[in-house]
This record gives sequence, structure tokens and C-alpha cells, in this order.
Amino acid sequence: MARFFKIPLVLEPASEGGWIVRSPIIPELITEIDDIVDLEETVKDAVEAAKELYEDLGKRFPAEEIEGPDRPVWFETLVHAR
Repeated sequence: MARFFKIPLVLEPASEGGWIVRSPIIPELITEIDDIVDLEETVKDAVEAAKELYEDLGKRFPAEEIEGPDRPVWFETLVHAR
């Protein structure tokens, strides 16, 4: 069963191009993307790795788990439009 987490992200332009992606509530979540279209899949992989680390350490994962998509969820996103 899929689990949903509400996680704030900060995208910082990388000097060599692309973006560095971090979360202020999960210091272990840090990754890079070349194109904004890669954000969801890359962050999903980074969240799974961070979550596994927290489980291995016996620590509570700091992200808020929310109910599935059966209710409205407020979130912000970055959209590239022309």
C-alpha cells in the first residue's frame, strides 16, 4: 500500500546547472536534478533512501504522513511554463 508524506523541499540552482534539492525537516534528504521534470522521481528515490536510514537507526521519520488521495491535500509545486 502506498504511503504519502508531506515534505517541504528547497530547490537551489546548482552552479554547474540543474538544481540541488533539500528538505529543511530531513537533513539526510539531498539530491540533484538536471531538469525540473525529473523532480518527482528523484525525490521519491531520495525519500525512500532517507526513510530506510531512519528505520535502520530506529528513529522516527520526521515527515508528516498523510491520508491517501481520498481527501484534498494542499501543496505547492514548481511548474515550468512558456
